Amino acid sequence: MKKPKAPKAAAAKPRFFTSSVSARRFLFRGLLVPMVIWLLLFLIIPYLQLLLYSFWTNGKFTIQHVLTLENYMKFFTSGTGTNRPVLVLLDTLRIAVIVTVIAIILSYPLAYFINFKVQSPRAKQSLYMLAIIPLWISYVMRAYSWRLILGSSGILNALLLWLGVIHEPLNVLLYSDVSVIIAMVHIYTPYVLMPMYTAMEQIPRNLVEASKDLGGGKIFTFFRVVFPLSLPGVITGATYAFALSMGDFLAPSLLGGATSSTKIANIVQQQFGTSNNWPYGAAIAVVIFLVVISVLAVAGKIEKHFSKLDPEGGKTAV
Repeated sequence: MKKPKAPKAAAAKPRFFTSSVSARRFLFRGLLVPMVIWLLLFLIIPYLQLLLYSFWTNGKFTIQHVLTLENYMKFFTSGTGTNRPVLVLLDTLRIAVIVTVIAIILSYPLAYFINFKVQSPRAKQSLYMLAIIPLWISYVMRAYSWRLILGSSGILNALLLWLGVIHEPLNVLLYSDVSVIIAMVHIYTPYVLMPMYTAMEQIPRNLVEASKDLGGGKIFTFFRVVFPLSLPGVITGATYAFALSMGDFLAPSLLGGATSSTKIANIVQQQFGTSNNWPYGAAIAVVIFLVVISVLAVAGKIEKHFSKLDPEGGKTAV
Protein backbone atom coordinates (compact mmCIF):
# COMPACT_ATOMS: atom_id res chain seq x y z
CA MET A 1 0.00 0.00 0.00
CA LYS A 2 1.17 3.49 -0.83
CA LYS A 3 1.68 5.79 2.06
CA PRO A 4 -0.48 8.92 1.93
CA LYS A 5 1.46 11.97 0.90
CA ALA A 6 2.08 14.49 3.58
CA PRO A 7 0.35 17.82 2.98
CA LYS A 8 2.62 20.40 1.44
CA ALA A 9 3.62 23.23 3.66
CA ALA A 10 2.32 26.63 2.70
CA ALA A 11 4.77 28.38 0.52
CA ALA A 12 6.60 31.05 2.39
CA LYS A 13 6.17 34.54 1.06
CA PRO A 14 9.23 35.94 -0.59
CA ARG A 15 11.34 38.13 1.65
CA PHE A 16 11.20 41.03 -0.78
CA PHE A 17 7.37 40.98 -0.60
CA THR A 18 7.41 41.36 3.19
CA SER A 19 9.98 44.11 3.04
CA SER A 20 8.02 45.99 0.37
CA VAL A 21 4.85 45.88 2.50
CA SER A 22 6.79 47.15 5.50
CA ALA A 23 8.29 49.90 3.41
CA ARG A 24 4.83 50.94 2.21
CA ARG A 25 3.49 51.03 5.76
CA PHE A 26 6.49 53.03 6.93
CA LEU A 27 6.15 55.45 4.04
CA PHE A 28 2.40 55.82 4.59
CA ARG A 29 2.83 56.48 8.31
CA GLY A 30 5.80 58.72 7.67
CA LEU A 31 3.71 60.89 5.38
CA LEU A 32 0.45 60.71 7.32
CA VAL A 33 1.70 61.43 10.83
CA PRO A 34 3.46 64.75 10.00
CA MET A 35 0.40 65.90 8.05
CA VAL A 36 -1.93 65.10 10.96
CA ILE A 37 0.37 66.86 13.41
CA TRP A 38 0.58 69.91 11.14
CA LEU A 39 -3.22 70.07 10.79
CA LEU A 40 -3.69 69.76 14.54
CA LEU A 41 -1.12 72.40 15.46
CA PHE A 42 -1.81 75.00 12.79
CA LEU A 43 -5.45 74.48 11.80
CA ILE A 44 -7.70 72.53 14.17
CA ILE A 45 -6.33 73.71 17.53
CA PRO A 46 -6.17 77.42 16.50
CA TYR A 47 -9.74 77.28 15.21
CA LEU A 48 -10.94 75.62 18.41
CA GLN A 49 -9.10 78.22 20.47
CA LEU A 50 -10.64 80.99 18.38
CA LEU A 51 -14.10 79.52 18.93
CA LEU A 52 -13.44 79.31 22.69
CA TYR A 53 -12.21 82.91 22.83
CA SER A 54 -15.41 84.10 21.15
CA PHE A 55 -17.45 82.98 24.18
CA TRP A 56 -15.20 84.65 26.78
CA THR A 57 -15.46 88.14 28.26
CA ASN A 58 -12.98 90.93 27.76
CA GLY A 59 -11.83 92.49 31.04
CA LYS A 60 -9.90 95.68 31.72
CA PHE A 61 -6.45 94.14 31.65
CA THR A 62 -7.10 90.49 30.93
CA ILE A 63 -9.56 88.10 29.37
CA GLN A 64 -12.09 86.69 31.81
CA HIS A 65 -12.91 83.03 31.27
CA VAL A 66 -16.64 83.57 31.65
CA LEU A 67 -18.87 82.09 28.96
CA THR A 68 -21.18 84.61 27.29
CA LEU A 69 -22.97 85.31 24.01
CA GLU A 70 -22.43 89.05 24.36
CA ASN A 71 -19.75 89.16 21.65
CA TYR A 72 -22.09 87.70 19.03
CA MET A 73 -24.97 89.94 20.11
CA LYS A 74 -22.65 92.92 19.89
CA PHE A 75 -21.75 92.02 16.32
CA PHE A 76 -25.39 92.03 15.17
CA THR A 77 -26.66 94.98 17.25
CA SER A 78 -23.80 97.46 17.85
CA GLY A 79 -22.92 100.46 15.72
CA THR A 80 -24.97 103.00 13.85
CA GLY A 81 -25.65 103.50 10.16
CA THR A 82 -23.25 101.85 7.77
CA ASN A 83 -20.69 101.34 10.56
CA ARG A 84 -22.66 98.43 11.99
CA PRO A 85 -20.47 95.32 11.78
CA VAL A 86 -23.22 93.24 10.22
CA LEU A 87 -23.61 95.84 7.44
CA VAL A 88 -19.84 95.95 6.98
CA LEU A 89 -19.98 92.17 6.52
CA LEU A 90 -22.63 92.55 3.82
CA ASP A 91 -20.57 95.26 2.12
CA THR A 92 -17.53 93.00 2.19
CA LEU A 93 -19.62 90.24 0.64
CA ARG A 94 -20.62 92.66 -2.12
CA ILE A 95 -17.00 93.57 -2.84
CA ALA A 96 -15.95 89.91 -2.79
CA VAL A 97 -18.69 88.96 -5.27
CA ILE A 98 -17.75 91.82 -7.61
CA VAL A 99 -14.07 90.86 -7.48
CA THR A 100 -14.93 87.21 -8.12
CA VAL A 101 -17.16 87.95 -11.12
CA ILE A 102 -14.64 90.31 -12.75
CA ALA A 103 -11.78 87.85 -12.16
CA ILE A 104 -13.81 85.09 -13.85
CA ILE A 105 -14.67 87.33 -16.81
CA LEU A 106 -11.00 88.18 -17.29
CA SER A 107 -9.61 84.70 -16.70
CA TYR A 108 -11.97 82.52 -18.71
CA PRO A 109 -11.26 83.95 -22.20
CA LEU A 110 -7.52 83.88 -21.49
CA ALA A 111 -7.62 80.25 -20.32
CA TYR A 112 -9.74 79.30 -23.34
CA PHE A 113 -7.39 81.08 -25.75
CA ILE A 114 -4.27 79.43 -24.33
CA ASN A 115 -5.83 75.96 -24.36
CA PHE A 116 -7.73 75.90 -27.65
CA LYS A 117 -6.24 78.61 -29.87
CA VAL A 118 -2.51 78.31 -29.19
CA GLN A 119 -1.11 75.22 -30.88
CA SER A 120 2.53 75.27 -29.81
CA PRO A 121 3.13 73.64 -26.40
CA ARG A 122 6.03 76.02 -25.76
CA ALA A 123 3.85 79.04 -26.55
CA LYS A 124 1.14 77.70 -24.24
CA GLN A 125 3.60 77.32 -21.40
CA SER A 126 5.05 80.78 -22.01
CA LEU A 127 1.65 82.49 -22.01
CA TYR A 128 0.59 80.61 -18.90
CA MET A 129 3.76 81.60 -17.07
CA LEU A 130 3.29 85.24 -18.08
CA ALA A 131 -0.24 85.13 -16.66
CA ILE A 132 0.86 83.83 -13.25
CA ILE A 133 4.07 85.85 -12.93
CA PRO A 134 2.31 88.40 -10.62
CA LEU A 135 2.21 85.63 -7.98
CA TRP A 136 6.01 85.86 -7.78
CA ILE A 137 5.82 89.50 -6.67
CA SER A 138 5.10 90.51 -3.09
CA TYR A 139 1.46 91.23 -2.28
CA VAL A 140 2.40 94.51 -0.59
CA MET A 141 4.35 95.68 -3.65
CA ARG A 142 1.40 94.91 -5.93
CA ALA A 143 -1.01 96.80 -3.67
CA TYR A 144 1.32 99.81 -3.36
CA SER A 145 1.83 99.87 -7.13
CA TRP A 146 -1.85 100.68 -7.60
CA ARG A 147 -1.43 103.75 -5.40
CA LEU A 148 1.20 104.96 -7.85
CA ILE A 149 -1.01 104.16 -10.83
CA LEU A 150 -4.36 105.48 -9.58
CA GLY A 151 -3.21 108.51 -7.57
CA SER A 152 -4.07 112.07 -8.58
CA SER A 153 -0.50 112.48 -9.81
CA GLY A 154 -0.20 108.85 -10.85
CA ILE A 155 0.49 107.20 -14.17
CA LEU A 156 -3.15 106.80 -15.25
CA ASN A 157 -4.11 110.41 -14.58
CA ALA A 158 -0.95 111.63 -16.31
CA LEU A 159 -1.79 109.53 -19.37
CA LEU A 160 -5.38 110.77 -19.53
CA LEU A 161 -4.22 114.37 -19.17
CA TRP A 162 -1.65 113.90 -21.92
CA LEU A 163 -4.26 112.40 -24.25
CA GLY A 164 -6.65 115.24 -23.50
CA VAL A 165 -9.39 112.95 -22.20
CA ILE A 166 -9.58 114.89 -18.93
CA HIS A 167 -8.58 118.43 -17.98
CA GLU A 168 -7.87 117.81 -14.29
CA PRO A 169 -6.80 114.74 -12.31
CA LEU A 170 -9.54 112.31 -11.28
CA ASN A 171 -9.71 111.82 -7.52
CA VAL A 172 -12.34 109.10 -7.72
CA LEU A 173 -9.83 106.47 -8.84
CA LEU A 174 -7.99 106.25 -5.52
CA TYR A 175 -9.27 105.87 -1.95
CA SER A 176 -12.58 104.37 -3.00
CA ASP A 177 -14.22 101.03 -3.61
CA VAL A 178 -13.10 101.30 -7.23
CA SER A 179 -9.40 101.21 -6.32
CA VAL A 180 -9.96 98.37 -3.84
CA ILE A 181 -11.78 96.28 -6.47
CA ILE A 182 -9.14 96.97 -9.13
CA ALA A 183 -6.30 95.96 -6.82
CA MET A 184 -8.06 92.80 -5.62
CA VAL A 185 -8.92 91.74 -9.18
CA HIS A 186 -5.28 92.17 -10.19
CA ILE A 187 -4.04 90.26 -7.16
CA TYR A 188 -6.49 87.34 -7.26
CA THR A 189 -7.01 86.81 -10.99
CA PRO A 190 -4.05 84.35 -11.25
CA TYR A 191 -5.69 82.21 -8.55
CA VAL A 192 -8.81 82.03 -10.73
CA LEU A 193 -6.89 81.40 -13.94
CA MET A 194 -4.91 78.39 -12.71
CA PRO A 195 -7.83 76.00 -11.98
CA MET A 196 -9.62 77.16 -15.13
CA TYR A 197 -6.58 76.41 -17.25
CA THR A 198 -6.16 73.00 -15.62
CA ALA A 199 -9.84 72.09 -16.13
CA MET A 200 -9.75 73.07 -19.82
CA GLU A 201 -6.48 71.23 -20.34
CA GLN A 202 -8.13 68.01 -19.15
CA ILE A 203 -11.09 68.26 -21.56
CA PRO A 204 -10.81 65.37 -24.06
CA ARG A 205 -10.18 66.90 -27.46
CA ASN A 206 -11.99 64.02 -29.15
CA LEU A 207 -15.26 65.30 -27.65
CA VAL A 208 -14.70 68.69 -29.25
CA GLU A 209 -13.82 67.07 -32.58
CA ALA A 210 -16.84 64.76 -32.37
CA SER A 211 -19.14 67.74 -31.83
CA LYS A 212 -17.70 69.45 -34.90
CA ASP A 213 -17.94 66.26 -37.00
CA LEU A 214 -21.61 65.92 -36.08
CA GLY A 215 -22.36 69.39 -37.36
CA GLY A 216 -22.05 71.39 -34.17
CA GLY A 217 -20.82 74.92 -34.73
CA LYS A 218 -18.31 76.75 -32.57
CA ILE A 219 -20.96 78.29 -30.35
CA PHE A 220 -22.84 75.00 -29.95
CA THR A 221 -19.62 73.11 -29.14
CA PHE A 222 -18.59 75.70 -26.61
CA PHE A 223 -21.86 75.78 -24.68
CA ARG A 224 -22.59 72.03 -24.87
CA VAL A 225 -19.08 70.58 -24.48
CA VAL A 226 -16.37 73.01 -23.37
CA PHE A 227 -18.26 75.18 -20.91
CA PRO A 228 -19.94 72.36 -18.90
CA LEU A 229 -16.65 70.45 -18.62
CA SER A 230 -14.75 73.57 -17.55
CA LEU A 231 -17.26 74.56 -14.86
CA PRO A 232 -15.43 72.68 -12.04
CA GLY A 233 -12.38 74.84 -12.71
CA VAL A 234 -14.51 77.99 -12.82
CA ILE A 235 -16.14 77.13 -9.49
CA THR A 236 -12.79 76.32 -7.88
CA GLY A 237 -11.27 79.59 -9.06
CA ALA A 238 -14.34 81.51 -7.90
CA THR A 239 -14.09 80.03 -4.41
CA TYR A 240 -10.40 81.02 -4.25
CA ALA A 241 -11.15 84.62 -5.23
CA PHE A 242 -14.16 84.88 -2.93
CA ALA A 243 -12.47 83.45 0.16
CA LEU A 244 -9.31 85.51 -0.31
CA SER A 245 -11.29 88.71 -0.94
CA MET A 246 -13.34 88.17 2.21
CA GLY A 247 -10.21 87.93 4.34
CA ASP A 248 -8.24 90.76 2.72
CA PHE A 249 -7.62 93.71 5.01
CA LEU A 250 -4.45 95.17 3.47
CA ALA A 251 -5.88 96.35 0.14
CA PRO A 252 -8.78 98.24 1.79
CA SER A 253 -6.32 99.79 4.27
CA LEU A 254 -3.93 100.98 1.55
CA LEU A 255 -6.39 101.92 -1.19
CA GLY A 256 -9.74 102.50 0.50
CA GLY A 257 -11.01 105.92 1.49
CA ALA A 258 -12.95 107.04 4.53
CA THR A 259 -15.98 104.99 3.47
CA SER A 260 -14.21 101.95 2.02
CA SER A 261 -11.06 101.42 4.10
CA THR A 262 -12.91 99.39 6.72
CA LYS A 263 -14.05 95.94 5.68
CA ILE A 264 -14.92 93.07 7.95
CA ALA A 265 -11.33 91.78 8.04
CA ASN A 266 -10.14 95.27 9.05
CA ILE A 267 -12.50 95.21 12.03
CA VAL A 268 -11.06 91.85 13.11
CA GLN A 269 -7.52 93.21 12.75
CA GLN A 270 -8.44 96.25 14.85
CA GLN A 271 -9.94 94.11 17.62
CA PHE A 272 -6.82 91.98 17.88
CA GLY A 273 -4.60 95.07 17.56
CA THR A 274 -5.40 98.56 18.77
CA SER A 275 -8.71 97.74 20.50
CA ASN A 276 -7.24 94.70 22.28
CA ASN A 277 -10.64 93.01 22.43
CA TRP A 278 -9.76 89.48 21.46
CA PRO A 279 -13.11 87.83 22.37
CA TYR A 280 -15.05 90.23 20.15
CA GLY A 281 -12.53 89.85 17.33
CA ALA A 282 -12.76 86.08 17.67
CA ALA A 283 -16.56 86.21 17.46
CA ILE A 284 -16.39 88.24 14.22
CA ALA A 285 -13.79 85.83 12.84
CA VAL A 286 -16.07 82.88 13.62
CA VAL A 287 -18.95 84.57 11.78
CA ILE A 288 -16.72 85.17 8.75
CA PHE A 289 -15.55 81.57 8.92
CA LEU A 290 -19.14 80.27 8.93
CA VAL A 291 -20.10 82.49 5.98
CA VAL A 292 -17.11 81.40 3.91
CA ILE A 293 -17.58 77.72 4.82
CA SER A 294 -21.25 77.92 3.78
CA VAL A 295 -20.31 79.41 0.41
CA LEU A 296 -17.58 76.80 -0.08
CA ALA A 297 -20.00 73.99 0.80
CA VAL A 298 -22.50 75.16 -1.81
CA ALA A 299 -19.71 75.60 -4.36
CA GLY A 300 -18.40 72.13 -3.57
CA LYS A 301 -21.78 70.54 -4.24
CA ILE A 302 -22.10 72.41 -7.53
CA GLU A 303 -18.59 71.36 -8.52
CA LYS A 304 -19.32 67.70 -7.75
CA HIS A 305 -22.48 67.91 -9.82
CA PHE A 306 -20.62 69.12 -12.88
CA SER A 307 -17.62 66.87 -12.27
CA LYS A 308 -19.67 63.68 -12.74
CA LEU A 309 -19.63 62.63 -16.36
CA ASP A 310 -21.79 60.10 -18.14
CA PRO A 311 -19.22 57.68 -19.64
CA GLU A 312 -21.51 56.90 -22.57
CA GLY A 313 -22.76 60.30 -23.57
CA GLY A 314 -20.11 62.51 -22.05
CA LYS A 315 -22.78 64.74 -20.47
CA THR A 316 -22.91 65.88 -16.92
CA ALA A 317 -24.85 63.58 -14.69
CA VAL A 318 -28.02 64.91 -13.13
